Amino acid sequence: MLEPTKKPPAEAVSEARFAGPADKIRELARVAHTLGLTEVSGTVPWRELFPEFQGKENWAVALRGARGKEGLTQKALAALTGIPQSHISSMENGRMPIGRQRAMRLAEVLKIDYRILL
Repeated sequence: MLEPTKKPPAEAVSEARFAGPADKIRELARVAHTLGLTEVSGTVPWRELFPEFQGKENWAVALRGARGKEGLTQKALAALTGIPQSHISSMENGRMPIGRQRAMRLAEVLKIDYRILL
C-alpha cells in the first residue's frame, strides 16, 4: 500500500481575531498571555504562505494568478492574445521575460494593469 506523500504538521496552529471595546481586548490579551498564547502581527508576507512560489519571479506568479482568476487555460490565453502557448508557459515559469508589448496584450485580456507583469 502506498504512503501519503505529505505528512501532517506536527502541531496545528490556529489564529483568532476579536473585535470589541479596547479595554476588553486588552483584558483578553492578558488572559491569552497567561495561557501561553502569543500575539502575531496582522500581516504575513505572501511568500511565507505559498512556499511553492519560492524562487519564482513576481511577474511570473502574477501572470499565472491573473490567468487563473479569469478561468483561462494557457491555450485559451494564447488564442486570445496571439502569444504562443509555449511562451506563456515559459513566462509563467520565469524562464522568459514578458516584455512591455506582451504585458500590454496579456493585461488587456486578463483585465489587469500591464505594469504588474513587468
